[in-house]
Amino acid sequence: MDKRKVIYYTDELKDEFSVAQITPKRIDENYVYIHDSLFKKFTHFFWYRIVATPIAFCYVKFTFHQKIVGKKLFRECKKQGYFMYGNHTQIIGDAFIPSLLNFPKHDYVVVHPNNVSMPWLGRITPSLGALPLPDEKAAYRNFNAAIETHIKRKHGVVIYPEAHIWPYYTKIRPFVDTSFTYPAKLMAPVYCFTNTYHLRKPGKEPKIITYIDGPFYPDESLPLKERRRDLRNRVYEAMCERAKGSDYETIRYIKRECEHD
Repeated sequence: MDKRKVIYYTDELKDEFSVAQITPKRIDENYVYIHDSLFKKFTHFFWYRIVATPIAFCYVKFTFHQKIVGKKLFRECKKQGYFMYGNHTQIIGDAFIPSLLNFPKHDYVVVHPNNVSMPWLGRITPSLGALPLPDEKAAYRNFNAAIETHIKRKHGVVIYPEAHIWPYYTKIRPFVDTSFTYPAKLMAPVYCFTNTYHLRKPGKEPKIITYIDGPFYPDESLPLKERRRDLRNRVYEAMCERAKGSDYETIRYIKRECEHD
């Protein structure tokens, strides 16, 4: 339970409120995203399905009593790869929730390098599906190839377009359309999931209701930049509409007034 009651912010696009203090390692062109050896395939299955999935189920169900609305929408694209976009409001939960939404599909999550830099857990997170963002332009070739490979292999690729964690935030922050380049280029379907918060008694944590929307398909008639902007707008509007369902604030967010000379 995050014990903060009020958080002051200045920039909805850049402010970060995670309490984790990790020095990220550099993700360069030597970082390997795709492992096809039998051993690596086994470790992925072991950590992802045998260890992480039961933990995720127990954590989300017992901590937040999560309810999922619209899960059947995934049936339309169950035989192909797709992208999933969600609101970034849980430090631990956001790593677990996606795998419960479209089970039994395997999901791979685009993450900050912090997630593969932790002393012990950082060695496991790649086996759990973490795809760290590159630090160098040369490294993006491998990163983009990895995303395309997972889509071709009919996996889910999860992106948190807000980029920064705002714990228990009940609205949708404005986000840029950059991350929608991937589905726009690959002409892959897109889903979004919106976690909403509700008072639960008894219990210290609120109840989470997760709404699924989609699939949204890229508009082939539009040029790439307009195509990704169109996808972004449709996803953003759907998430904003769902976020209106939140009726309980665990943490209150207040925007600081700009200081003038």
